[in-house]
Amino acid sequence: MIDSFKHKGLRKQLIDLLRHKGIRDERVLQAMESLPRHYFFDSSFHSFAYDDKPFPIGAGQTISQPYTVAFQTELLDVNKGDKILEIGTGSGYQACILAQMGARVYSIERIKSLYLKAKAFVPTVGCTHVKCFYGDGYKGLPAYAPFSKILITAAAPYIPDALIQQLTVGGILVVPLGSADVQVMTRVTKTQEGAYRTEDHGYFRFVPLLENKEDDHGNH
Repeated sequence: MIDSFKHKGLRKQLIDLLRHKGIRDERVLQAMESLPRHYFFDSSFHSFAYDDKPFPIGAGQTISQPYTVAFQTELLDVNKGDKILEIGTGSGYQACILAQMGARVYSIERIKSLYLKAKAFVPTVGCTHVKCFYGDGYKGLPAYAPFSKILITAAAPYIPDALIQQLTVGGILVVPLGSADVQVMTRVTKTQEGAYRTEDHGYFRFVPLLENKEDDHGNH
């Protein structure tokens, strides 16, 4: 995998654009500048990697728009050593951004083909602090809980109770909340066991978060 001067230049332009669009957390911008997004694209699509747009990755899923990745990551307030649960591995790009920032990432994917691809690929770009799991994101990973942060990268119609339970007190969950076409980016802070507060952070568009693993319904 080659990270050319051209790629670095395009990445720098993208970071400048994200800054212009209001991303303030320099740790997020630094992680996104240091991790080549084109690594997560098939080589024939490298020219699209630094557009501020989502891009299809197969199985009806997308690699999120860079602005969305930056926005969600900024809301999560990632600190070195954070133990983060990510719902929706997809290409693995978001998980690797979190790992670049010093987090230990546990990522769940419900689509078998994407899970297998990400599990094999993520270590090859040096993201050794990402563990990939095949499963139902609504259930989280109780065996590995609690988590200091949880990031949901697909539209959820409600905040899954199982995920709140797996969050430490004082922990943050970020989710695009709502069904249909538009979701409200929501930051949830767990204030005590059984209680949390929410803040709304604008409108976004995500693919839906589905329940169960793909083959629970006989779809391989």
